[in-house]
Amino acid sequence: MSANSVSPWEWGLFGVIVVAMLLVDLLAHRKTQHESRKRAYAWSAAWIGVGLAFAGFVAVRHGGTAAQEYLGAYLIEKSLSLDNLFVFLVIFSSLNVPEDSQRRVLFWGILGALGFRALFIFLGLQALERWHWVVYVFAALLLVAAVRVARSPPNKPSEGKNKLVGFLEKHLPVTREFDGKRFFVREDGHWRATPLLLALITIELSDVAFAIDSVPAAMSVSRNMFVVYTSNILAILGLRALYIALAKTVHALRYLHWGLAAVLAFAAAKMLLSHWVEVPPLLSVAIIVVLIGASVAWSLRYKARHPQAPASQRSEPRPPAPGGRREARA
Repeated sequence: MSANSVSPWEWGLFGVIVVAMLLVDLLAHRKTQHESRKRAYAWSAAWIGVGLAFAGFVAVRHGGTAAQEYLGAYLIEKSLSLDNLFVFLVIFSSLNVPEDSQRRVLFWGILGALGFRALFIFLGLQALERWHWVVYVFAALLLVAAVRVARSPPNKPSEGKNKLVGFLEKHLPVTREFDGKRFFVREDGHWRATPLLLALITIELSDVAFAIDSVPAAMSVSRNMFVVYTSNILAILGLRALYIALAKTVHALRYLHWGLAAVLAFAAAKMLLSHWVEVPPLLSVAIIVVLIGASVAWSLRYKARHPQAPASQRSEPRPPAPGGRREARA
């Protein structure tokens, strides 16, 4: 499958699907103040179903190999998005963002990610086509990311507030008060950003860092723009529902970081050895499923054997203090 074999109407169909998913996600949660975890799980399952159904479309249009590449890239992005949840928890906790406002920030953050990912994927694929040595640069980035993820277990408490949040608070005109769901307020004749805008900027900048890990990982499975971009976007579109579903429990998956690190290391090895060893897409899918599944099963087994184990301090965001925002430790 080549980029030229993708018809404009296929890109158009994908665009319609993305817009429809965004509208449904926005309208479905508009009047929900405190969404139940059961409802969030149902929405997560629905978005995953859309992503998997699109694999069927790829198979019909471009064959089984392209569909397998799509599934591999989709699973990588979906798996790594779990690591993103930990960062979101720290950001929202640092700023004490109320639960209903968190969903608004995540929605706009996902919109920004649509453009960021397109730019990263386009530039990355162009670089791989022109300069072979870029493969080794991407592999090195993935290995560094694997080490970083392995050294950051979810049950390890964070000290202090998110560093990026602290930096932005010092360099931007920010008010200490929330004003509903507004991003700006006017104080003493001057416009100031609310903590909600600060959270959105931090989320967007964090996604740039996430893309540096996840985009090369997806490119280890496929070098086709359509496959990499569609799988990436459909994986992150359901991130808001996934966050709501797992925000209170993801820290309990104490061994998940080992599975994520192993996926990144596998992607790095696949890139490094691509000139000599070709790993079939279906085998890549199987390896990713086994690595993540084993880490989750290992975590659930530990939880079942140690039901009284202390919860992570990197858990759910705390409610805001009456009348404003208090300084919170992540």
